[in-house]
Amino acid sequence: MGKTLIDKDNLDVYFAKGELIPAIVQDADNGDVLMLAYMSRLSLQKTLETGYTWFYSRSRKELWNKGATSGHLQKITEIYADCDNDTLLVKAHQTGAACHTGNRTCFFTKIFEGDEE
Repeated sequence: MGKTLIDKDNLDVYFAKGELIPAIVQDADNGDVLMLAYMSRLSLQKTLETGYTWFYSRSRKELWNKGATSGHLQKITEIYADCDNDTLLVKAHQTGAACHTGNRTCFFTKIFEGDEE
């Protein structure tokens, strides 16, 4: 398993603005943005401990391990914090689909297309 570069028992800097932090999950191989979910302090700790993504479901109000029931796991390769420490970028190897709809990524509905220059 990987090496945690922060104190996983002291994550205060990431939760200074609230109880949840957005986590953008990106395919480690090709850079595709797979999904966005939210992490609580406990789900971030579990992610750091296990090397697989854990999130907090705002609708169900509980932790969930991505892919635990579907088999569509996300094995972490790297995690970055943004410059304000209020958003995470999670790079992972995705097994199967990232989206609950069965699509590889949650971002498959185009809503705008700019003009070519």
